[in-house]
Amino acid sequence: MTQDVWLELDGLVVGYPGPAGLRVVVQGLSLSLSRGEIGALLGASGCGKTTALRAIAGFEPIADGRIVLDGSELATRGQALAPEQRRVGMMFQDYALFPHLDVADNIGFGIHALARKARDARIQELLELVGLAEAARAYPHELSGGQQQRVALARALAPRPSLLLLDELFSSLDVQTRARLAGELRGLLKAAETTSLFVTHDQAEAFAMADRVGVMAQGRLLQWDRPDVLYRSPTHRDVATFIGRGALVPASALQDGMQGEVLLRPGDVRLDPAGSLRGVLIAVTFRGPHFEGRVRLPGGDSVDIDLGVAEPPAIGSTLVLALAGSSLVRFPPST
Repeated sequence: MTQDVWLELDGLVVGYPGPAGLRVVVQGLSLSLSRGEIGALLGASGCGKTTALRAIAGFEPIADGRIVLDGSELATRGQALAPEQRRVGMMFQDYALFPHLDVADNIGFGIHALARKARDARIQELLELVGLAEAARAYPHELSGGQQQRVALARALAPRPSLLLLDELFSSLDVQTRARLAGELRGLLKAAETTSLFVTHDQAEAFAMADRVGVMAQGRLLQWDRPDVLYRSPTHRDVATFIGRGALVPASALQDGMQGEVLLRPGDVRLDPAGSLRGVLIAVTFRGPHFEGRVRLPGGDSVDIDLGVAEPPAIGSTLVLALAGSSLVRFPPST
């Protein structure tokens, strides 16, 4: 492990005993985070991302691989530190605040071992960090959802964990609230300089919060990279279709003499009277401030294209199209 790596998962395998042997849920998971980075595991329900999180926390045993945090092994095959020995904090979806305790006492719940003066100072420091100094004596039911989230974060940060894990924090919220709280939470984690890893099924949430994102499917990590790299340079077909909006189209449909498949996102195809492609407009959507159309290519594949801000062509029109650039993501023929 290099010196700047804070969290390392190396070939992590997690599973559950079954009649036919071990039922593997996480297979060969390897990734790393530097100190202070925020990572996200992204994928559909059942892909293994929450199981991976629970294994890091010590709630699930690992069948193989290693978990290393700040240079210390937390778990290897057949050997593991107990959860309370790992200096790993966890923040849950429902926040799990104690209704009978006020904000200050909720934050200080996990640091009773500190001397009173040090404990009070830590509580005050965190109240100021999350912007709730004036609400120290309020109770959870008197707070908004966003305020409750900040209390839960402050409580998780109070013991100064080496790593903070967050599990599907925003799944029950509407899209606008989710986006706002994700940005706010990222700012707080960065201010606290806390290395964090969270799981989500929402790519907008992952991109809004994380420095590095891993796309998981069927227990495997398909790609681990910066959000912009995942979008622009996916290395796996499933990453290409899961991240952003786009379609994999046979290269033959683009009349470019290539084989395999090409990833086409809305900005990759444009209206061009001099273009060599033809397609029939089958749907139009206003996405503000521009219109977007779905176009059926001669081979039957459909792609989304930007139509601009002017009045779009009529549905059923044949459009003349061109590729917007030569640096398209291509995949070789499937084997």
